[in-house]
This record gives sequence, structure tokens and C-alpha cells, in this order.
Amino acid sequence: MSRKLEKQTAASPAAADVAEMAPITAMMSSRLMVLANLLKRGAILRYKRLAGLSSVEFGLVASLGRRPPMSVIRLAEAVGMDKGQISRALAELVARKLVAKAVNPRDNRETLVCLTKAGLAAHDAIVAGAQERNRRLMEQLGKEELAALLDQIDRLTETAAQMLADEKDLK
Repeated sequence: MSRKLEKQTAASPAAADVAEMAPITAMMSSRLMVLANLLKRGAILRYKRLAGLSSVEFGLVASLGRRPPMSVIRLAEAVGMDKGQISRALAELVARKLVAKAVNPRDNRETLVCLTKAGLAAHDAIVAGAQERNRRLMEQLGKEELAALLDQIDRLTETAAQMLADEKDLK
């Protein structure tokens, strides 16, 4: 057996004896979370290396992207965090001259943020890194397999969203 095949077999939950796995780790949701966490950890390391950004910082830079300035509140909603959680990361990005802040000329109570030229360069590095990671994942599947997987992910996402709504209704 080749080293690559041995490594893949040892790391692959599909190759593991499911009967020996703890019931929760054999579940599809657990396997998807493991995959998502591996992808996230790899992305965090890559973006730290490429652009010197923490996970929160790269989320902010990615969300600001090549868009017009946006309010801090809108940015917080876009990244799914509250304004307080992102304020420290924004302050660091401003100090590093990756993000510019300005008072909204239409509403002086509101602060607008956007990427600077250096921030746009960091954003472009993030996008290039994400495209490379996506390409590496997609090359593991044939065209039909990829189409089927994406369809299944969409269906599972819809179901998971409904399950979340159901749980919220039971509060």
C-alpha cells in the first residue's frame, strides 16, 4: 500500500470501522463538523501566513471586500458578531492601516469602514488563497460527483435551517 493511500485510509472516517466509532462521531453532522473545522483551521493558518490576519480580522477584511464603505453595525451583521466583538479587531486593522474609518456624512452618529489600498491587497490575497483551497477540494471529485454533492449540501443546509427554526420555536 502506498504511503499516500495509507495516510488517506488512516485519516478517512469512511475507512474506519463505524461499529468501533462512538455513536455521535459516526453521525453525518459530526463528520461534516470535522470537515468544516479542518477547513477553517487550514484557512486561519493560510491567511495568517499570507496577510498576517487573525480569524476575526480575515473575516472582516473578506466581508468588507471591494464594496463601498459600510457601517460598523452592518459589518457586524455580515460577519455574525456583535459590534463590541469586532471593535478590537477593527481597531487593530485601522492601526495597521488596512481599514479606514470615517463618520457617515449622512448621519454623523454612524461610523463607516472600508478597506485601504493595503487592505485591498490583503483581501485579494485572501480571495486567491480561498480559490486555491476550493480548487484543491473540487479536483477530488468528478463533474457529476461535484454537482451531486453541491445539490446535497444545499438540501442539507435547507433542512438544517428548518431544524434551527424549529428549535427556536420550542423556546
